[in-house]
Amino acid sequence: MHLDTVFFVIEIIGTVAFAITGVITAIEKKFDILGAIVLGTVTAVGGGILRDIILGYLPPLAFRNPVYALTAIITSVSVFVLAYFTGKKIVRHFDIYSQVINFFDSLGLAVFVVAGINTARECGFGDNAFLSLFVAVLTGVGGGMLRDILAGRVPKILRRRVYALAAILGGLIYYYLLEFGIFPETVSMLIGAGSVLVIRILATVFRWNLPSISNIEE
Repeated sequence: MHLDTVFFVIEIIGTVAFAITGVITAIEKKFDILGAIVLGTVTAVGGGILRDIILGYLPPLAFRNPVYALTAIITSVSVFVLAYFTGKKIVRHFDIYSQVINFFDSLGLAVFVVAGINTARECGFGDNAFLSLFVAVLTGVGGGMLRDILAGRVPKILRRRVYALAAILGGLIYYYLLEFGIFPETVSMLIGAGSVLVIRILATVFRWNLPSISNIEE
């Protein structure tokens, strides 16, 4: 399989994964179907749009190639309709449902961190480690931040189990695997994305969190 095809497939997987988390958030907030489509689409393509603006890749890819937005819209409608007819079952199996959503959120994060570095390299910034890592993390967390802001809640990146840290570590691993040419690009991509996913899953299972101050009283 050609490397460009691999990149495209990975981005589509991430788009679907993040669109699902956006729609679920919309359902939790009791948005209607239009609100669910908006939130699902923003979650799926928002990080990529912010990345492209910073890299000067204009108009952003989401507008140049509508397949990403269309994928997000189709996914959003499908998930909303499924939830509409199976809502009671979801409530009865809430624990399983939460784990599934967390997995999709982690998968989307992993995929878009890799996509961010790939885009930075394609735009000629592959030798700038800081910029590459910054846009990688932004691609991974940007859509989720916009989702949470639109839904009226504190962004997950600021409070949930090493979310941004997983993106940073996975991005570093992928960037330097490419920099030193240790493995073929496809293998490096899988290792980088896999690192993000594994860290997020371990953080969820073992409830890892970064230190915070919670014992201050007025």
